[in-house]
Amino acid sequence: MPRGGDASDGMGHISRFGEPAEAGSSRNPALITGAAPSFEEQHRARVRKYTIIMAFRIPALILAAVAYSMFESALVAVLIIAVSVPLPWIAVLIANDRPPRSKDEPSRYGYRSPPPPAIGGVHHTIDG
Repeated sequence: MPRGGDASDGMGHISRFGEPAEAGSSRNPALITGAAPSFEEQHRARVRKYTIIMAFRIPALILAAVAYSMFESALVAVLIIAVSVPLPWIAVLIANDRPPRSKDEPSRYGYRSPPPPAIGGVHHTIDG
């Protein structure tokens, strides 16, 4: 039986508190697939990014109002508002970005050079 603070992973290896568990143990299961994160996990991460970025917009507008009342200068308030204007567009662009493509993922862009002209040779034009 392991001593206090020790844990056995069932394979005869004992790991102490704070030490990384061996791969394949109950505390650190071995990854047996190279599957990408699920769509739901990706969606949650994108919604989280969007929410965090948009959470700066309302405090920025409140800060602009406070700055205008404290400094009595519209320039400071307008600058703060100007910084907050592109935040929705930035948030949407970042939230809609997909995870980077892995090297194993096939490229679906297939460039083909244009076909040669059906009628070859030199074409003479008549001026006049």
